[in-house]
Amino acid sequence: MAEKPQPVRVLYCGVCGLPAEYCEFGPDFEKCKPWLIQNVPNLYPDLLKEANEREASKAADQLQSVGISGADGAAAAAPSGGTSTSKQEEVKRLPGGKIKKKEKQEIVIEKVVRNKRKCVTIVKGLDHFGVKLSDASKKLGKKFATGASVVKGPTEKEQIDVQGDISYDIVEFITETWPDVPETAIYFIEDGKKVAAA
Repeated sequence: MAEKPQPVRVLYCGVCGLPAEYCEFGPDFEKCKPWLIQNVPNLYPDLLKEANEREASKAADQLQSVGISGADGAAAAAPSGGTSTSKQEEVKRLPGGKIKKKEKQEIVIEKVVRNKRKCVTIVKGLDHFGVKLSDASKKLGKKFATGASVVKGPTEKEQIDVQGDISYDIVEFITETWPDVPETAIYFIEDGKKVAAA
């Protein structure tokens, strides 16, 4: 005689109400994390590891804030601390434990040819130097007598699209109009490679 199948017991999240294995696809995974670590630590081993790392770094920060005196104390704190406070400011953690590095202050100019004739010059990174992109697009459009607009690029960051090939004169225009921008921070994309303008 065949065995009677037993019903599957599903553990639902106490925060979002979804089955625990689907929490990461839910509306707010960040709020679910503490509940998941406490109730089903084997389901998301990365979360448990991340929580342990966070606790270790908190302990290291507390030791540093208390102030360990002497060279021996400093030497003992260095391996457990991992990174110094100056590096912690530069490094930003993303969900999932990935590290986001601080963006370099640079302007990237790229020429894109469409329909074999029409050309668009893309200017990225002006906002890193405190330049308002809407004002910059107006100035570029006026200077080169062409259309210029602020659009969202493929990485969801705003950039300026200027109609036509203005790469021959744009570096000089940028450095004259915005003196805070050094010529060494301007790069061109040529054949898929980044080339310094200076």
